[in-house]
Amino acid sequence: MSWNTAEREPPRGDDPFEHLLFRQHRVVSRRQALGHLSESALRHRVSSGRWQRPHRSVYVAVPGELGVAQRRWLAVLATDGLLAGLSALEASGLRHYFRHETYILVRSGRKLVAPPGTVVRRTVQLPAADTLGNAAPPRTSAARSLIDAAQWAVDDAEAAAVISAGFQQRLVAGDDVHAALDRMRGLRRERLIRAAADDARGGSESLPEVDFVRLCRRHGLPEPSRQVVRLDSLGRKRYRDALFDDFGVHVEIDGGQHMEARAWVADMRQHNDVAIAGGRLLRFAAWQVRHRPAEVAAQVRAALWSAGWRPPDGARAPGPRPAADPARGRRPLPG
Repeated sequence: MSWNTAEREPPRGDDPFEHLLFRQHRVVSRRQALGHLSESALRHRVSSGRWQRPHRSVYVAVPGELGVAQRRWLAVLATDGLLAGLSALEASGLRHYFRHETYILVRSGRKLVAPPGTVVRRTVQLPAADTLGNAAPPRTSAARSLIDAAQWAVDDAEAAAVISAGFQQRLVAGDDVHAALDRMRGLRRERLIRAAADDARGGSESLPEVDFVRLCRRHGLPEPSRQVVRLDSLGRKRYRDALFDDFGVHVEIDGGQHMEARAWVADMRQHNDVAIAGGRLLRFAAWQVRHRPAEVAAQVRAALWSAGWRPPDGARAPGPRPAADPARGRRPLPG
């Protein structure tokens, strides 16, 4: 019989051990258990099958497969660390970023044996302001968790997306991320994290449209009009971030607000309106404009070329060139 969060009930009475088990989803450290049970009683509960021992220093006071919350407590108690990164964010309410692994942060220099499925990260920078030691389970603050999740992300796209999601889902606000960044040194992706936080909070430092115009100038593209007013299919005013008027190519630069479901539906309507009118709509995240300008420029160039634009320098059409013929050592002839 497994024990899951949906079925558990608060303990009756004033037994402190039962309240501890309830708070920690029936997961306890050996030290905690021996504060309430004798050594023989603890051994008997395991040998009888009432309890299980998934780690040498941690017990679970129910049989069966462990749930997500129990795996979090197991990782924290086995390592004496803090939930961190996406695991801490999910425990704090972040949606749509579930990971099977449990991420734990511990101070550098410690030796430990982590349970299976636990990813241990080490740090020398863990000020008290970045920890929530009284949370259940203990974890890093939302701002620190976002920064770590972005550092540990598989690529820049995931890093920027999780920062935006943290703001959009109201886990952080204002200068929370910047304040945590200022307490740290030598971060991976620090510039990207700062820029993503600027874009997500909608501060005065966020000027993605200006960055896009500069990008066009650097890459020899025509300069678009900015913040052009258009009426949508319902007669409402819409502001296009950038518009190449002569070629019907529209560009939207998305910040964190586009993560919200209602904004996403409105954006789809705008996209459809442009397509119905025969135009082309390109969309880029603000972080792409800042950190992958060549990729953005290549896609804009391809859209403009398809719409009839030709560069004044007579450059060739964008896109991959034909592969060389290995047998002849030169490019194959057309046809």
